Amino acid sequence: MIRSLSTVIVCAAGIGMSVPDVSARTNVSPPETVEIPAGSAIIGSDRAEREAAYVMDAAAYGHQTTRDQGWYESEADRQAVRTDVYSITRHPITNAQYASFVEATDHPVPDVRRATWKGYGLIHPYERTQRHAWRGHRPPAGREEHPVVLVSLGDARAYAAWLSGETGDHWRLPTEIEWERAARGDSGARFPWGDSFEPTRLNSHDAGPFDTLPVGSFPAGQSAHGLMDAAGQVFEWTSTEQRPGRHIVKGGSWDDSGCGVCRPAARHGRPDTIKHILIGFRLVREVRK
Repeated sequence: MIRSLSTVIVCAAGIGMSVPDVSARTNVSPPETVEIPAGSAIIGSDRAEREAAYVMDAAAYGHQTTRDQGWYESEADRQAVRTDVYSITRHPITNAQYASFVEATDHPVPDVRRATWKGYGLIHPYERTQRHAWRGHRPPAGREEHPVVLVSLGDARAYAAWLSGETGDHWRLPTEIEWERAARGDSGARFPWGDSFEPTRLNSHDAGPFDTLPVGSFPAGQSAHGLMDAAGQVFEWTSTEQRPGRHIVKGGSWDDSGCGVCRPAARHGRPDTIKHILIGFRLVREVRK
């Protein structure tokens, strides 16, 4: 958590993982990216934004649970940060993109055992996972362009390492600050499109189908930097550790209403090993010189 800093310098160089040998490179098409220029941006939230989020949640759910549990109290204080230039995928990684990795490496497909799911203690019934679970090496029919879910932090990192080897560039999960800057633009807007919550601009439970949708289905919800699906759709893994064994996820999901948790400033951690129907990922690309 970042508190009471006027300026934070974030440098992507040197962060990441070992890159596989590129000698076996194939013709895999890399995901589309948007470039975030070097510069300053506003991240985090102030008391007014957090209070507004609690009010939105209460109106949507008819109770004060998020306020009572202090969901938004761990957000960074509103402040200026500066980052180096970086590129980030425009959309969350899709089932089709992940399928190329599974086919090439025989990596375990997105799925979860009933007993494992029960052990997570989530409110979603196990049966709901089955519409997202893969059979064989293929995603569910008709969901090829939906964001991949049921992937752990390790799965996301394995995909990034494989893509690095295939393309010759270094792909990795974004830091929380990189993700937030790309998602909200540089002016510190509360949502990717501005300060007012508009449920027709994102896939949330307010106006969505209570399910994932093809990426890019809400072009009016893109951020000032051109990021799509940065609010709602699925939470996304970041490389920022909350505490040992847990990393920060960002963005809200198709399951959320309100939608205070869909604000780019909102943050919470999940166990690194969880395979959740609400969590996917996108990547940052570093060009190898």
